[in-house]
Amino acid sequence: MALRALLVDDHELFVEAIRWSLEEGGVDVVGSAGTIEEGLDAFIRLDPDVTLVDLGLPDGDGIELGKRILEKDADSTVIAVTGSVEPARVREALRCGFSGYISKATTMARFIEAIGSVVNGQVVIPHRSAREVAGAMTPEAEQADLLARQLTVREVDVLRLLVRGASSIQISRELAVSPNTVRSHVQNVLTKLQVHSRLEAAAFAVQNGVIKTNGYRSAV
Repeated sequence: MALRALLVDDHELFVEAIRWSLEEGGVDVVGSAGTIEEGLDAFIRLDPDVTLVDLGLPDGDGIELGKRILEKDADSTVIAVTGSVEPARVREALRCGFSGYISKATTMARFIEAIGSVVNGQVVIPHRSAREVAGAMTPEAEQADLLARQLTVREVDVLRLLVRGASSIQISRELAVSPNTVRSHVQNVLTKLQVHSRLEAAAFAVQNGVIKTNGYRSAV
């Protein structure tokens, strides 16, 4: 069965060119959208295997769309396709759960190959950004990032509330889940972050930038 892809980009010529090339390469392009809202609606309706997202959308940052898609389905494959290869943007996308980051300057053959690599479980980033992305992190930061990336979207929600100092009952009400489910999520967070208490988990999240306290926006 062909891989089913959704394209989210407001540049119609680019969308048509990439659609043709992907379909020639055996990828079934099931739809396209030009904004965050259209993209989220298309994702819900079409349930694609992979969503290719331009980061410069007219109604906001494509990373926000990727986060909203992953909130709907944490197992989704979302790939950034953009003209910017700045290491900071690459790191931000990966922290938010994107599975890959592909430059629009990539040749089409490599583009299709990169998508296949991501679908097969590899993380793909621009070669010229790789050193800066890796080199910008200390060994301690790399370890913290590795631990944090194990968290599911719902576990990040729980961790965000732990940072706020919420009790189990408050978390249960906020997320509309049972207290038993909250306990399970909290235990998973503690195990994955290799800490022993809620306070340690909250401290880990703030110190390592997993949760940004100005608005409690997830950076995972």
